[in-house]
Amino acid sequence: MPDLPPVPNVTQRLGYRLKRAAAALRGAMDRGLRAHGLTVPQYACLELLDQQPGLSNAELARGTFVTRQSMNVVLRGLQDGGLITRPATTEHGRALPAHLTEEGRRRLAAARGVVYAVDQRLADAVPAERLPGLLADLDRLSAAFDG
Repeated sequence: MPDLPPVPNVTQRLGYRLKRAAAALRGAMDRGLRAHGLTVPQYACLELLDQQPGLSNAELARGTFVTRQSMNVVLRGLQDGGLITRPATTEHGRALPAHLTEEGRRRLAAARGVVYAVDQRLADAVPAERLPGLLADLDRLSAAFDG
């Protein structure tokens, strides 16, 4: 890998710009989801459970990019709010599979519009002909740290 020349202004670095974009995305999602009484990790958890009911804490943590400890807090909040159910015990190991309640489905459906609108704003900021390349580049950036 070639050495990168020093950049006098850190704001010109790729990592800085990527983090700035991620922070803008997170802020927009936070603001929009607040009206639905959800945080970004809670919303992401509901989406995953809608697509794959019965996921465990560890699976949800991986899918939402939070630690297992943080996912415990997220799940507890969702359960206390009546948005998910989890058994008190399980017959198979320690994993407690989570499932959406009807209220969880309703809240998720209401919040999706906010998140999808934020995602559309991202897509609209990139010329349509460049979007497939950008998505491929983002996948490569993630893969650069795999394994």
